[in-house]
Amino acid sequence: MTDPISDFLTRIRNAVKANHKVVEAPGSKIKQEITKILHEQGYILAYKFDTNEKGHPVIKIALKWDDATKTNAIKNLHRISRPGLRQYATAEKMPRVLNGLGIAIVSTSKGVMTDAKARQENVGGEVLCSVY
Repeated sequence: MTDPISDFLTRIRNAVKANHKVVEAPGSKIKQEITKILHEQGYILAYKFDTNEKGHPVIKIALKWDDATKTNAIKNLHRISRPGLRQYATAEKMPRVLNGLGIAIVSTSKGVMTDAKARQENVGGEVLCSVY
């Protein structure tokens, strides 16, 4: 697999489109950080870091469903930077997703964070994905 982050986002996107309640994906440190950010921002209901029977890390994510509108909290999940074309942004040029209604997840020298926090701490980095 050349892009494990893209695979992780695609698993979540497919589960959202198929109206699944739980999605399971192979785990890594950066995927754990992305999952924590999605939970803090309210896009997923809960998550659990576990290991499978072979000892490999696994992330289990409970997707958030809104009964009133009968839709998922995640409308769009898009990979921005990819192995073939890395996308970097300074703090001033950090992308605003849906004019601030969505988030961009950025990998910086101070760790993985949202675009708003990166602007606040005045750091740039690789723009991993956008969510709204």
